[in-house]
Amino acid sequence: MRALVSRGPGAPLRVEQVRLPAPGPGELRIRIRAAGICHSDLSMVDGTLAPAYPLVLGHEATGVVVEAGPGATPEVGTPVVLNWAPACRSCWFCRHDEPWLCVANAAPAVARGETADGTPLHVTLGLGALAEEVVVPAHAAVPVPAGLPPEQAALLGCAVLTGTGAVRNTARVAAGESVAVIGLGGVGLAVLTAARAAGATPILAVDVAEAKRELALAAGATDFLRSDDQLSKQVRARTEGRGVDHAFECVGRSATIRAAWRITRRGGAVTVVGMGGKDDLVSLAALDIFHSARTLRSSVYGSADPDREVPELARSVDAGTLDLRPLVSGTLGLDEAPAAFDRLARGEGARWVVTFPD
Repeated sequence: MRALVSRGPGAPLRVEQVRLPAPGPGELRIRIRAAGICHSDLSMVDGTLAPAYPLVLGHEATGVVVEAGPGATPEVGTPVVLNWAPACRSCWFCRHDEPWLCVANAAPAVARGETADGTPLHVTLGLGALAEEVVVPAHAAVPVPAGLPPEQAALLGCAVLTGTGAVRNTARVAAGESVAVIGLGGVGLAVLTAARAAGATPILAVDVAEAKRELALAAGATDFLRSDDQLSKQVRARTEGRGVDHAFECVGRSATIRAAWRITRRGGAVTVVGMGGKDDLVSLAALDIFHSARTLRSSVYGSADPDREVPELARSVDAGTLDLRPLVSGTLGLDEAPAAFDRLARGEGARWVVTFPD
């Protein structure tokens, strides 16, 4: 089958022929219908993370079960959304209702299959979903209603669950609270959508690119602000001089984490959603930490349980109460995916989604 493969940091991305093993006990083969290109995929190839190579990219996808190994469910023909962090349900974190921190999900790449020349292959976050098919553990496939637009269903597995969960589960934004979102990629736009659904006001969208203005307003922002030296002043002008109750950092850089900290009111909360590099250190004054009484925390996979929350989100899409169309900048074929990675690196658009013929 064909898959998008990275051979290492800085190496050009190529569509290659690869071989995957047949599904074993408790495993499924899934034909991919659509897969989003996430910033975490970019981190796999730009040196931010250090996975093993060669690597099939992609972890945000939807598809249909086409083969089930012994004892595996759901059955053939079931539409599913892939879960890149399936919980083991037995470790300390799972037993204490924190499946997003499950100890079984620490590896950025998992060995599976081989390239056409016989080189051992790895797949991103145990999935490698920018491919025609994947072989995954059955508990990494979450059944969803049939008939969902595949380019929207794919986003449920990462951007939407992450952004929605950051608002609902981690920050617990309440109606009437003020929100700022820094970084308007797919996840940031999903945060805006969830903040609007929670009744937040105002909802301030922040990005360096003016081109993100219309995307932000369509997703739920009340205001669009450029990320510059005047950001704190602009935010306070819209929040009676205090700063926002909640700031969401969706970039994963120390500079934007500090910016989120500065625009948050005393006693407010900063939620870091973006995944950054291990050498990019955040510096805050000890006196400021004490005096501001702010909370700084991260949101891993939306502090969500995908087995429960992905079906809920899917039902909302199916019912028309959750519109994900503003998050999709366009669809493209697998051969066009390398160019979409370039667009992502330049900050263009929201989510580019690779679709596959039925």
